[in-house]
Amino acid sequence: MLTPKEVEYWGKKKEDENYAFRAFLKRSADPADLDKRFRNLHEQLFADYDCSKCRNCCSSYHSSFADEELYAAAKELEISKEEFCKQYLEYSDEEQKFESKNVPCDFLGENGQCVLGDCRPVDCKDYPYTKRNDRLGSLFTIIEMTKICPVVYEMMERLKEEYDFLNESQRVIKTEKKTYPNDPCPCGSGKKYKRCCGRN
Repeated sequence: MLTPKEVEYWGKKKEDENYAFRAFLKRSADPADLDKRFRNLHEQLFADYDCSKCRNCCSSYHSSFADEELYAAAKELEISKEEFCKQYLEYSDEEQKFESKNVPCDFLGENGQCVLGDCRPVDCKDYPYTKRNDRLGSLFTIIEMTKICPVVYEMMERLKEEYDFLNESQRVIKTEKKTYPNDPCPCGSGKKYKRCCGRN
């Protein structure tokens, strides 16, 4: 397993390979089977991983709160919901949720634990979302997380082995030129890739 300091370097180094693997999965993987593989790896790898020694996610993302989560979080800090929102949060029209104002997260304690404890939002509890369904439709996000979370990086490497993506001839990237989300779609539709064949 990579260390928290190593993962950004190796995630970027493997980016082209990961995009090629995504294209391979989109062509070849059964969605339900891929979800099952992600869940199995999630449970196996996180069982022995101490996230408090990493917290790259807390240092890279805004925490996001649904409205029904605000009262419990405020109560944990012994302040009112109104004070909690004013001091720590701002509303995101795009996400339709409240988000923490700062990165790294204001709720990250010096010991690597969240000061909100069990009252932290579901978006934080569920990160990196690799136990959720439809991982085939979230591969762009997962590739970005390989630069942040050592466990997600390891999952992707193990999935490549499980799917025999890198075969005995050590085929790494002999695929077509990588297509980025904002590039024209290779199918010739005239749309951006993310709006056409790469929309998932």
